[in-house]
Amino acid sequence: MKVEKTIVNRKFGFLDIIIFLAIASVLYLAISPGIRGNVSTSGIQVSTDIRNLPMYVLKSVGRMTAAYILSLIFTLVYGYIAAHNEKAEKIMVPVLDILQSIPVLSFLPAVVLGLIAVFPNNNVGLELSCIILIFTGQAWNMTFSFYHSIKILPKDLKEASSVFGLNKWQNFKKLEVPFSIIGLVWNSMMSWAGGWFFLMACEMFTLKGKDFRLPGIGSFLQTAASQGNTRALTWGIAALILVIVLLDQLFWKPVTVWADKFKIELTESNEAPRSFVLTLLRRSVIIEFLLEKIFEPFAEKINNFIDKFVVKLSNREETKGKGIGFTVKWIFRILICGLLLYSGFNAFKLLMQLSKDEWGRILPAVGYSFLRVIAAQIIALIWTVPVGVAIGMNKKIANILQPIIQVVASIPATALFPVILVFFMNELGGLNVASVLLMLMGTQWYILFNVIAGAMAIPEDLKAAAKTFGVTGWKKWKILILPSIFPYLLTGMVTATGGCWNASIVSEYVNFGGRTVSTIGLGALISEATEKGNYPLLLIGTLVMCIVVVGVNKTLWKRLYTLSEEKFKIEL
Repeated sequence: MKVEKTIVNRKFGFLDIIIFLAIASVLYLAISPGIRGNVSTSGIQVSTDIRNLPMYVLKSVGRMTAAYILSLIFTLVYGYIAAHNEKAEKIMVPVLDILQSIPVLSFLPAVVLGLIAVFPNNNVGLELSCIILIFTGQAWNMTFSFYHSIKILPKDLKEASSVFGLNKWQNFKKLEVPFSIIGLVWNSMMSWAGGWFFLMACEMFTLKGKDFRLPGIGSFLQTAASQGNTRALTWGIAALILVIVLLDQLFWKPVTVWADKFKIELTESNEAPRSFVLTLLRRSVIIEFLLEKIFEPFAEKINNFIDKFVVKLSNREETKGKGIGFTVKWIFRILICGLLLYSGFNAFKLLMQLSKDEWGRILPAVGYSFLRVIAAQIIALIWTVPVGVAIGMNKKIANILQPIIQVVASIPATALFPVILVFFMNELGGLNVASVLLMLMGTQWYILFNVIAGAMAIPEDLKAAAKTFGVTGWKKWKILILPSIFPYLLTGMVTATGGCWNASIVSEYVNFGGRTVSTIGLGALISEATEKGNYPLLLIGTLVMCIVVVGVNKTLWKRLYTLSEEKFKIEL
């Protein structure tokens, strides 16, 4: 490992205050449609007839696919800009910290009511809302992974791209994306699993006392759980597991095998991963024809167009001066500041509507949720690190456990939770303890998948060197494994922490069998405020959650990220 200092650790300052004020303003703009707007239901009834399951599953998979494509585009654009523009990075990374900590329910008023207003006579607005809400549960960990992969690019590769005279687009497609592929693929699988986790909350929810619902497997499971219909719930979970297995074997398994070729190493592994589906696709005459005659020529045209565009843009940046562009930029800044000041003032007025009792609920709620998050993280670390390393470094174990883990991770804990909730309510401390389990079930996979990606990315050269010098046991963990997986583990822990806070909205406030069960916590506070349309409480709950998450990121994760970029980079 070669030490290379890349950034200076920054402390909390005036910029962070500006960011918090901006977020408060944006959150006010997000919930303001619900303060004045008329809320109407979608008019759709979700049936628990199991004959509807195939169509419901197809609709949910379609929404998930659309949300994932949107997440991938966001990841590549946002992560690239944050990694390459130092001025933008100072704002974009803290904003990303905040976005991953904002619960899905906090996006509801603006997204749902705004899109319904645009499409008042049909369910297009509600469909788009569901896709965007799923996107908010998928995008952040993928973006963190891509951003951090660019930041830890080996210096040798950067120098090589400079010697060959690669422009920004060529550097992006030939170096940065390939280097980040392994982490991006595993975080994509985690994002897909996270989409299943929040699907029940996105396809069927209550806003200001009114029900919104869309036909899908998520709303099917939630309806069955609310009715206490164990038969329908069992069939729904079985259908979901079947879909997850099929998707794993037909898509994710081939993709992970394909991604293995992007490992940076001089010695090839003797146990190359295999996929039956990928082998069939590579042997297919039809696929070969489509690639050679349609896809490759089209991709080449797009590539040439972007190449020319990047060259023109670079030339224009070198010759442009101050003028109309400079004036427009300042006018835009003034308008944005004016909008933020207006919405920030209104957010302050909204918070003044909170009663003393509501203010008094905030601190205990934060304390209880914070303890649950810590407990879930510790439990996750205990088992995910050794299991993730075993899967990532041993192809035989990976072939056995990877499909199982992908299936288990994709089963939404929110679907299983009502089934086991009764047991916890009667035997093991009620929802106060059960909520920790739900947080764990929903977020431990962020750590596991990133550890697997980190272990898979360890070059075979280093493994062979460790074997040659007889480095085994704890010494091997200390010298090779932990330093190699540390950047990936860190990304997993950051996103898992944000995921825990996000999962609190469904783990601390549960509807089952026609009754609501809740415990003291920030997630329960936000869920209750959303359901009752208490927008001042929703705003303060979301703001406090953002402040806590960003505070932890600033005091802990930021320093560890700096350590990762300085000390734990694999240089060639």
